[in-house]
Amino acid sequence: MMRKTHKTVGVLLVVVLLVMASCGQRYVPRPRGYFRIDLPDTAYSLYAPKGFPYAFELSDNAEVQPRMAEGERYWIDIRYPRFNAAVHCSYKPVEGNLRALSADAQNFVYKHASVASSLPEQGYENPETRVYGLYYELQGNTASPCQFYLTDSVRHFFRGAVYFNNSPNQDSLAPVIDYIEQDVRHLIETFNWQKP
Repeated sequence: MMRKTHKTVGVLLVVVLLVMASCGQRYVPRPRGYFRIDLPDTAYSLYAPKGFPYAFELSDNAEVQPRMAEGERYWIDIRYPRFNAAVHCSYKPVEGNLRALSADAQNFVYKHASVASSLPEQGYENPETRVYGLYYELQGNTASPCQFYLTDSVRHFFRGAVYFNNSPNQDSLAPVIDYIEQDVRHLIETFNWQKP
């Protein structure tokens, strides 16, 4: 009987020592986590509306909505309802005003300079389709993570900017930003001009 009591006391003593030793650790706060965002697979199809001066390949996860602006019939929004985001696209004919249109597009980009941590830009040119332009990646908590413009330098000017319909937080939106930026780059690479 004495042996059973010693074993029980020994086990209780070990348990008490383990509990006391575990209480000595300091609490370390964990970093804030974000919800996991499941991104859908992407497939592309041609977006070439009849009578429009441009065409490009569009993600099947996006939908196009005409944007009504006074006197502007070729303006569209490429919406991503699942991500609460859109690429706002505008078109202007070039009528000796290419420099003014380019400067205006750059001004829209540089309005975000005070918030952006950096503004790398990348030139784009495709002489076969006469598509030339600039792509801007705005890093940091900016309202627009990427913007671009495309032109043939003679007749057409197309501009796009990605916006989210919520507060910018690059940490939580990073996977979605990367996803939409890939779609924008695909749009640019497949872009071509059409006769309206």
